[in-house]
Amino acid sequence: MQLVLPLIDEHKPKCYLCHELFEDMDSLKKHQESKHKEFFDKYEKTDPEI
Repeated sequence: MQLVLPLIDEHKPKCYLCHELFEDMDSLKKHQESKHKEFFDKYEKTDPEI
């Protein structure tokens, strides 16, 4: 038996950290800035060229 999931929401943006779906990119950005702030702060401080 194989489970097939519907692709109804495939066009909606998804947070790659918690996999939550959002209606638009603005909602996703606000979510990431509030719920995952420490994650993004950590990687903003590191210099990718080092």
